[in-house]
Amino acid sequence: MVARPKKFIQTLAWLVTGSIAWPSVSQLAAQALPAQPTAAANAMGALESLESAFTQVAESVSSSVVAIRVESRRKRAAPLGGFPFGEWFGMPEGHDQYRTEHGTGSGVVIRADGYVLTNKHVVENASYVEVVFRDGSHLQGKTIGIDDATDMAVVKVNATRLTAARFADSSRAKPGQWVVAIGSPFGLDYTVTVGVVSAVGRGEMGANEIEDYLQTDASINPGNSGGPLVNLRGEVLGINTMIVGQGTGIGFAIPSNLARVVADQLIDKGAVHRAYIGVGFQELTPDLAKHFGVAGKGGALVSSIVPQSPAEKAGIQAGDVVVSVDGQAIVESRDLLRALLQRPVGAKISLSVVREKKERTIALVTVERPGASLPRASSAPEPKAARDAGRLGLHLEALSKGLAARLGFTGAQGAVVSSVERGSPAEHAGLMAGDLIMEADRKPVAAPADVETALTDGSALLHVRRGSNASYIVLSRN
Repeated sequence: MVARPKKFIQTLAWLVTGSIAWPSVSQLAAQALPAQPTAAANAMGALESLESAFTQVAESVSSSVVAIRVESRRKRAAPLGGFPFGEWFGMPEGHDQYRTEHGTGSGVVIRADGYVLTNKHVVENASYVEVVFRDGSHLQGKTIGIDDATDMAVVKVNATRLTAARFADSSRAKPGQWVVAIGSPFGLDYTVTVGVVSAVGRGEMGANEIEDYLQTDASINPGNSGGPLVNLRGEVLGINTMIVGQGTGIGFAIPSNLARVVADQLIDKGAVHRAYIGVGFQELTPDLAKHFGVAGKGGALVSSIVPQSPAEKAGIQAGDVVVSVDGQAIVESRDLLRALLQRPVGAKISLSVVREKKERTIALVTVERPGASLPRASSAPEPKAARDAGRLGLHLEALSKGLAARLGFTGAQGAVVSSVERGSPAEHAGLMAGDLIMEADRKPVAAPADVETALTDGSALLHVRRGSNASYIVLSRN
C-alpha cells in the first residue's frame, strides 16, 4: 500500500463529510511549548518548601520559648578615699552601697506545670526573675535548681497547662542537618536564626566541668543563652549556651539528652547526682592506637586513675583502652562520658578494655561524682641545668622534692620538662614546661636519662602529668 500524506487524508475527509477536524489552539500550544514545570520552577518549589518548613518550626515552638529578664543587686566599689559622697548630696546613708543590674536571657518550657529550662549564668545571683511568654504575659519566676557542671538551671513559674517543648534524641544529631535557634538576643524577644549543626561532641572548651556540645553556625548572640536549638521537626536538639567571638558563626548548645537528665534531676531532687568511676581519658589518635595495639578501632584511652576510685578497685589501669560499656561500643572518647552520664549512681556496669592487645571485661559499681574539681598546678619550673632529649627540642630535669612541692606533685617520680623549644617536635606534640613525664614506652621514668633512652630510636610514647590531669603523648622526630 502506498503511504498517503496527512494533507491528502484531510482533504479526502472534507470531500466525504464536508468538514475537517482541525487541531485546537491548546493542542497547538502544547506542541509548540516545552514541558512544564521547568528546572527553575522545581528549584523554586524546593526553596519554598524549605522556607515553609522553617516558618512552621518557628510557629510550632513559639509558645514554648520564653524571654527571661533578671535583676541582681551588687555592691558598689568603695568610693576613693572612703568618703560617703552620697551623704554630701542629701542621699540617705547607704544609698550608694548597692546598684541594680539588669540582664536578659532565654528559656524553654519543659513541663506544662510551669518548669522552664535555661542556663545557670542567666539566673545566677538574680534577686528577681521574670518570665515573658510569646503572648506577652509576664510571670515572676523562682530558680529552683542550678547545675554548675553543665551551666544549666530550672526556673518555676506559677502556671498550669503551658505548652511544653518536645525534645529530640541528640545522639542522632549529624553535622550538616538544618537547625533553628530561637531566643532573645540583646533583649529582642523571639528572634529566629537558621543554620546547620557544624559539629557534634565538642569539648575541652574550658567553660564547664562537663562539656559535650553541639556546634552550630546559626547566629547566637548575648540573650540567646538558654533558648532552644530546634530541628526541622520542631524538637529541641540542644540548649544554646555560648559563642566563640561575636559574629563568628561559632556557637555551642548543650545536647538535649544531657539537658533532659539535668532538668529532671533538678526538678525531682533539687540537685544532680552523677555516676562516676574515677578515670581520666583522652582521644585515641591513630598514632596512639598503634602504640596500644588497637589500630583501626575506636575507644577511649584511659590516661589516669583516681586513687581509691571504683576504677582503681576494679583493676583498671592507665593505658587501658575502653572499647565498650555494657556492650555499647565506644567509638570516640566522649562516648565513654555520654555512657556514664546516662547511668545512675550505684549502677553495675561492665567495661570491655584492651590491655596489651588483649580484650578483657571488668565489672564495677558507679559512685557519685565528687562535687569539687581537683586542684591544678599554677606555676612552671624555672629552667636549670636541663638535659636535652636528642634533637626534639625537649629539655628535662630531675624531679626534686622542692620542685615537686612547687608544682603540686605528691608521691610522684619522673622527669620534669624544664623548657620546650619553639617550633620543635616537642612543641608540636603538645609538651609544655612544667609537665611531668611519668612513663616512657610504658616503663616508669625515674630520671631524665630514662626518657632519653626511650627516644634513642627517634620516637617514644610518653605518659605525662600536667597539674591534676594526665595524658599520653607520642613524641617523634617525624
